[in-house]
Amino acid sequence: MMKPIAIKDLNENFFQAIGKEWMLVTAGNKEKFNTMTASWGGIGFLWNKPVVFVFIRPERYTFEFIEKSEYFTLSFLGEENKAIHKICGSKSGREVDKVKETGLKPIVTEKGNIFFEQGRLSLECRKLYSDTIKEECFIDLDACKQWYDDAHGGFHHMYIAEITGAWIKD
Repeated sequence: MMKPIAIKDLNENFFQAIGKEWMLVTAGNKEKFNTMTASWGGIGFLWNKPVVFVFIRPERYTFEFIEKSEYFTLSFLGEENKAIHKICGSKSGREVDKVKETGLKPIVTEKGNIFFEQGRLSLECRKLYSDTIKEECFIDLDACKQWYDDAHGGFHHMYIAEITGAWIKD
């Protein structure tokens, strides 16, 4: 069971949670949504708001949902659910029902957004800003060459979003 927690009371090592544990990025509504695994992003304070920033390639099915939605969620499932992350990071929601394939149990927020019962921590986020990573803006050209080529796909789209709600495992 998930219970709300005040955003100011979050006490999480997000370097570990995002980079090692990974997270599910989910957008859409109870009728139709998609989720994907992500391990690039961060959390901080910007424009006097608690914010997240995430990066989604436009080829990903979830990108379509995020583009159409005002909100998205981040769900941290814990190391014990790494198999769910592997499926959600390697299969497209265009071809498979990720909820059915993984056993994810969706929870609908008051605002109509989706996170999952398996989460140990979930964040509801309202988009504030978005832009596409641009080759001409790279200072470190090695990073551009390493992550953006035919094998990896297009340049990520970056979203900065205000954290508007948080839930932890009870």
